[in-house]
Formats: sequence, structure tokens, C-alpha cells
Amino acid sequence: MRQPREGGAPPGSSQGVLVLRRVEVVRTYLALDTPPQFRATTKQPSARDIGIERRLPCPVPLYRRLYKEVGEQWYWHDRLEWSDEELAAYLAKPNVGVWEVTASGGNKSAGYFELQRHEDGGVEIAFFGLKPEFIGQGLGGWMLGRAVEEAWAMDAKRVWLHTCTLDSDRALPNYLARGFRPYRTERLEVEIEGNEVVGERLLSN
Repeated sequence: MRQPREGGAPPGSSQGVLVLRRVEVVRTYLALDTPPQFRATTKQPSARDIGIERRLPCPVPLYRRLYKEVGEQWYWHDRLEWSDEELAAYLAKPNVGVWEVTASGGNKSAGYFELQRHEDGGVEIAFFGLKPEFIGQGLGGWMLGRAVEEAWAMDAKRVWLHTCTLDSDRALPNYLARGFRPYRTERLEVEIEGNEVVGERLLSN
């Protein structure tokens, strides 16, 4: 859900020289203002033995693995820039929570979501996603429902998140179908070099 990318394989010349691309994207912010606004999915995951567990606090090596396995396909990079000490301090905060979704009776990671309660009382679904092999099995809507439940349980005044046009093409329709309302958009120029996001610039909001 975080840093956007352009579809397709990372570019590069035949000599292995990385090409810098500048991609314009639209970031959309969405929110739930009350619990009844959320429309839970009736579709059940097709994967077997699905479970979910809060990692309290989430160990840094596990967090880095989940972040990479889920976010690499979408060019997430924010947390990769943090040291182990910075990440451990963040994950130990009482207003931060990480939930791992598992398959095969808890033996395999399927995805995760991360919640953060802000000073204004809003709870952000900061990161949310599935590993590539679990996309398209009905897990997205189910996992979103669990994330929303946990967010309201954190005494949220509202629940919010953002996505962008270079995220999964399933993301925005999933949020809209579940009752999230858009309340702000931004246009950005994102610089991608090879498979790395190296910069972004706000164009308008």
C-alpha cells in the first residue's frame, strides 16, 4: 500500500545500466468515520488453515522479512531506511501494532497489516498487504475486515489509509467496496531507478 511503482519488470539496458524513470501517480486518502460505515465481505478465503496473530512487539527480523516479502512487489522502501535500533523502538510503542496473517496452520506467512494510532485519535492502516502467492484467493477483503476491527479496538476516532495508482489494481476497489470514503488526493512524481524508489516530489494536493 505504501510506495507506488509502475507496472512491469524493473527496467535496465542490456549492459545492466539502471534507467531512471519519473512516474506521475495519484495518491488517494480514504477513511471510515464510524464502525457501521464498514461493509464486511461475505467471501471466505480459499486458502486453508488461515490464521492471524498480533506480534507484540514484532521482532525486528520478522518485521523486515514481512515488509520485504509483501512490499517488494510494490517498491516499499520507507522502513528499509531505518536502523534496527530505530525500528525496534518504533515497534515497541504502545500505539503501534503488527498482525501477521498465516497459512498452513501457522507455518507460512501470507501477509500482514500494521496499525498506528495518532495523537488526533485516528488510527492509520499504515501497511497492509499479501505475499504474491496469496493474492486473488479472497484474503484481501477478509484481512481488511480484521484490520478495521483491530483499529476500532484501539479506540479509534476514525480509521484511515492511503493507496495510489501504482499500487495493486485490487487495492482501491477493495477499499471502496468495503465502505471507505475518499477525502483527499495528491499528485506526485516518483523517481524509480531499477527496482528502487529513489525520490518523490509532491505536484499538487
